[in-house]
Amino acid sequence: MGLEAAKNFLRNRPGYLKEGPDRLSEKLKFPRDVCAQALKEVRAENKMNSPLDEFLENNSINKNSVDSVKYWQTQSGELRYSIVSKDSINPYEEAKAVLEEFVLSYSPRVPQFINHRHTNPVAYEISLPDLHYGKMAGLTNKELEDLYLEKVFDLVQKAEGLQIEKFILPIGNDGMNSEGMRQTTTKGTPQQDNAGWKETFRGYWTLLVATIDYLSRIAPVDVIVISGNHDYERMFYVGDVLAAWFKYNENVEIDNSYEHRKYLEYGVNMLMFTHGDTEKIQDLPLIMATEQPQMFARTFHHEVHCGHLHKEMVNEYRGIKVRFLPSICPNDEWHKRMGYEAKRTAQAYIWSKNRGLEGYLQSNVKHKF
Repeated sequence: MGLEAAKNFLRNRPGYLKEGPDRLSEKLKFPRDVCAQALKEVRAENKMNSPLDEFLENNSINKNSVDSVKYWQTQSGELRYSIVSKDSINPYEEAKAVLEEFVLSYSPRVPQFINHRHTNPVAYEISLPDLHYGKMAGLTNKELEDLYLEKVFDLVQKAEGLQIEKFILPIGNDGMNSEGMRQTTTKGTPQQDNAGWKETFRGYWTLLVATIDYLSRIAPVDVIVISGNHDYERMFYVGDVLAAWFKYNENVEIDNSYEHRKYLEYGVNMLMFTHGDTEKIQDLPLIMATEQPQMFARTFHHEVHCGHLHKEMVNEYRGIKVRFLPSICPNDEWHKRMGYEAKRTAQAYIWSKNRGLEGYLQSNVKHKF
């Protein structure tokens, strides 16, 4: 009698099949040997026709395509399954494929520049981190776009006379103010956005398309995608959009690799790009040397460029500078209330291919009295 009762209990509460005879004996108050025999017989029955098999059959899932199974028991004892099939479609990958197909249709074929023989070649790094596109801070998104492009144009005009061999354009570094639909930073801090997540995403990447297109008509452009603490996920998606858009433009290179820190070598120079919110500042030079030892050994001038702080700050460790760059983004109400204030400015760095950093040019945001 006890054996049949135990077996019926297990058939109705199959979650207990994962338990041992001691746990079942404690639950049913039956002798341990009876519970052990019941477990043995019902487990044997389930090998022939398990609840999982029935679930797969009822949901038209091919057993051979199952990649992984997670299951749990509800309070009523009913089993629930989470099935990952090899045939399953990843929603992000599907959306990414559709987006890439759309973007590729607009990607023009642009031939590579003729290699000019510069006598004093330089790379011109235009860096405007922490734009916080979509932030509620007294500017419309159109006004912020105009300000961004105005600073880029101004920095290019000020570079007249330089033999620019290539542009270096770091993008991101909190390019967008939030992760979008949830209106928080990546870790969940609430943000106030001035528009919906679709509008801010499209607005930001189209702004970058216009910027890159303008620069690429002057010289080749190396675009470095840097995720920030506000837009860690969405910045990666923006990088993929840009990579598809400029796929056939031989003057544009998009570095949207998976690495958190990005590196660039130009002549005698080595640059690391990172947002600067996760690492200890004093550790960054050693990280640079250990993550890219061969590049480090080939070069003589080394710098780390960060965003995050919205202000200019330079530290030097054994000849390696760690530079935090200023932002053109205005303060929101929270920053104003906390008393944070920094000079709003855009900067561009002049990297001589043979002599290292030879200075920078600056474009200040006009102060409204």
